[in-house]
Amino acid sequence: MTGRQIVAHIGIGSNLGQASDHVRQALLALDTLPATHVTAQSSLFRTAPIDADGDDYINAVARITTDLSAEELLQALLMLEQKSGRERPYQNAPRTLDLDLLLYGDQRIATPSLTVPHPRMTSRAFVLIPLLQIDPFIHIPGQGAAHHFVPGVAMQAIQKIS
Repeated sequence: MTGRQIVAHIGIGSNLGQASDHVRQALLALDTLPATHVTAQSSLFRTAPIDADGDDYINAVARITTDLSAEELLQALLMLEQKSGRERPYQNAPRTLDLDLLLYGDQRIATPSLTVPHPRMTSRAFVLIPLLQIDPFIHIPGQGAAHHFVPGVAMQAIQKIS
């Protein structure tokens, strides 16, 4: 634990089973992590898979405050994925739950197990649109204002569902 509150953003997605339910349950589960509270959540959005196969995804983004270190938070997210029945038979396989640590305060992290800001967040409508719904003026450390990346994802279909 860091001993101080960090604002982090988590990308949430599912395209197996009752995907909307998996995403809603993940939002609730995030609030039960040690020293962690969900402070905002986006609507749910439907998107087609990108560089993957399977059914459409249901996606959302949550803003949390946490005392967990980035690595501790990553491990907690992986545990939540596992509890949801996530399997990894091959890269980009359909999934019951995908939790990505998008932003961790204003930190830039590059370790063998974690890269923050998430390396593909600026090229994915399913991340940018929900993120901007929560915070229209958010900046991505080392990259600038998130809204500047929206034109680059304008051709990706995304539909608000809740």
